[in-house]
Amino acid sequence: MDRQEELLIKKRFVDLSRLANRKGSVTFSNFLNLNELNLFHQSLSDIETSYQLFGGYKFAERQMIAFIPDALYYASDYVENVCDAECKFPIACLHFSPKQLKFAELLSHRDVLGALMNLGVERSRIGDIKLEKEHYYIFCEDAIAEYLLDNLTQIRRTIVVGERSETCLDQLEQAYEHLDGIVASVRLDNIIALATKKSRAQSAVLIQSQKVFINDRVVSSNAYECKENDVISIRGFGKFIYNGSQGETRKGRVKISLKKYS
Repeated sequence: MDRQEELLIKKRFVDLSRLANRKGSVTFSNFLNLNELNLFHQSLSDIETSYQLFGGYKFAERQMIAFIPDALYYASDYVENVCDAECKFPIACLHFSPKQLKFAELLSHRDVLGALMNLGVERSRIGDIKLEKEHYYIFCEDAIAEYLLDNLTQIRRTIVVGERSETCLDQLEQAYEHLDGIVASVRLDNIIALATKKSRAQSAVLIQSQKVFINDRVVSSNAYECKENDVISIRGFGKFIYNGSQGETRKGRVKISLKKYS
């Protein structure tokens, strides 16, 4: 992404916030990736409204932004009735599964995404894709939900059927792999080394290459000290939650725990 493209994305955020104020109603972005979310956080000083982020479920990586005009945000019934993230964002959760399980292939995230792209759908209109054995959950803009249900009938050689599902919104459970280890300190480079099984020097390269995001924001400093419940995304290695420290060893090293998204 070049500098000009970054400026255009930031301008789009500002324009959406101004439009929300002018119309007096909530406006929404498309689904944003980590780089775009990072640019949004860099633009906050120019945003003219309040905002919320949501991707269809807790800790979604790809998220929409709702730009909320002050007239709505400060209304007395705002929290309960105006922009409840789980029911007001224009996000649909679609559940697909093999039509005949005995003929189903073992499908990957890339297989499902490829099938969606083959339908001519823009990536920005698709959120996270979650796979649980023979069940494939797709978060998408509500406006294209029926199109996907009508047209996504095959993934690779597997015939699939789809339906809208509320499970995604309140019952879909994130699976984790637990990682425990001992580090010299809770500096980011130490924690990245544990998460990726790389050396501290290799971890520093990942950080300085802007491939590490903390809570959707790029962190370029090796010396950043991780805080409990920080969500750490590492390009090429996945997403982790830092659970905090569990005490020290006799030599003063720190025992820490991570949860890796499966």
